[in-house]
Amino acid sequence: MRNLFRKHVIKWAVAAFSLIALPVLAIEAGDDAPDFALQASDGKTYRLADFKGKQAIVIAWYPKAFTKGCTIECKSLAEKGHLIREYDVTYFMASTDEVDENTKFAAEQKADFPLLSDPSGEVAEAYGVKMPVLNMARRVTFYIGKDGKILKVDSDIKPATSAEDMARTLGELGVAKKS
Repeated sequence: MRNLFRKHVIKWAVAAFSLIALPVLAIEAGDDAPDFALQASDGKTYRLADFKGKQAIVIAWYPKAFTKGCTIECKSLAEKGHLIREYDVTYFMASTDEVDENTKFAAEQKADFPLLSDPSGEVAEAYGVKMPVLNMARRVTFYIGKDGKILKVDSDIKPATSAEDMARTLGELGVAKKS
């Protein structure tokens, strides 16, 4: 009886850990990007609908402001964002942090691009990046075309080379360069 109970507990624990550890992305390339309206570190509210038909966008979800990997990624995008801005694209970092926290984080990292705040986690959940149990996002970058369709979902992020990697990916995806 004890062994049977132990087996069930172990199976449950493995299943629960799997839900937390493995990314389960709800959307993929070719899908419509979930709409959003999120406040940003620059005081504005950004909506996906505002870019439709006009410009591609990149949303780099990150877990938590002021943590090591997120700080490295934000610095990369701030210091080498000129590589991304060669393309006809608007780019954001996004997290479930409160807007005040992201505003402080953006100022400390000298981010010259908006950091979106999704404190309810609803948008992170719609994008399939919200971690179960925790109201935190996984580190995943979404490339969205002018038509509002997902061009690419990248979950293999190297924070130190985020800007270079984004620029390279935009080129590979055929996103137009600014004239």
